[in-house]
Amino acid sequence: MIKSLQSHQNVADEEKLVIGISSRALFDLRDSHEVFESKGLEAFSEYQIVREDINLKPGVAFPLVKKLLALNEGRADHPRVEVILLSRNSADTGLRIFNTIEHFGLNIERAAFTNGESPYKYMEAYGADLLLSTNANDVRSALEKGYAAATILPGSATSRDSGQLRIAFDGDAVIFSDEAERIYQEQGLEVFADSEREAANQPLSGGPFKHVLEALHRIQSAFPIEDNPIRTALVTARSAPAHKRVVLTLREWGIRIDEALFLGGRSKGEFLKAFGADIFFDDQQTHVDSAKAHVATAHVPNGIVNEMSRENEEQSEEEATDIKEGRAGQGNSLLK
Repeated sequence: MIKSLQSHQNVADEEKLVIGISSRALFDLRDSHEVFESKGLEAFSEYQIVREDINLKPGVAFPLVKKLLALNEGRADHPRVEVILLSRNSADTGLRIFNTIEHFGLNIERAAFTNGESPYKYMEAYGADLLLSTNANDVRSALEKGYAAATILPGSATSRDSGQLRIAFDGDAVIFSDEAERIYQEQGLEVFADSEREAANQPLSGGPFKHVLEALHRIQSAFPIEDNPIRTALVTARSAPAHKRVVLTLREWGIRIDEALFLGGRSKGEFLKAFGADIFFDDQQTHVDSAKAHVATAHVPNGIVNEMSRENEEQSEEEATDIKEGRAGQGNSLLK
């Protein structure tokens, strides 16, 4: 009997969407982080402890988390979603965060406080599917390990509050792999369009957020379409004829997407505002910058565009170092 119950619990855990979130994504910790940056760890610790009974203000991801946890109503024994706090605070300074969680009535029971070290290493142990963090290094590390992960950016949370959870995704390098994007970046739009037309009936490989979309689809399937607590959208720069491969890929995966916007390169911000996204995931900085003025936005540093960006940054840093060293050498020769 005990074995049977454990087996049932394991199945329930596998079907559950588990999200790790950083404290700075969940709550507004700008003041305390500024203390840490300017005055150091000891001053930060004192700042947090003195204020541990003063509740923090909601952060950019707070409305999202609230709606995610609302999906568990009436399912205390077998929740559809679990949110785990992954924080670089110590347990001592993290007490203020848990006090605020309790104040807002958020059902977050599990947490890792790592006192400055990266907490993403506990994702596997917690069975987490997705990391939402303000720390870009943690996000990149999680993506490299095969997890869905995104950097929550400062910006606007949607003012729309119907109670329905609305999540929007970019396609290439987010839901799908970046295989098509690589052709576009390396060979141009014309070759990309021809390639997508020829490969229209060949499903794209999955990207880092395929599993997240699958988990949301499972939850949606437990509710009627006309009265569903979740609505999803694909918001992509693709246009016809490149749309066909996307539609057929989702059909092959057996995943329903509620809305699909093929923008043909148009700026995404206004469309996301009209959709009322609680969060939008995109791999490209241009689209992220457009979106974050309107909705909560998370950058997914995955795929060729981000590889190219990192290469450019590294090259710029090398050039700056060479210039600096050259000037230093010139100064030394003048001294001689």
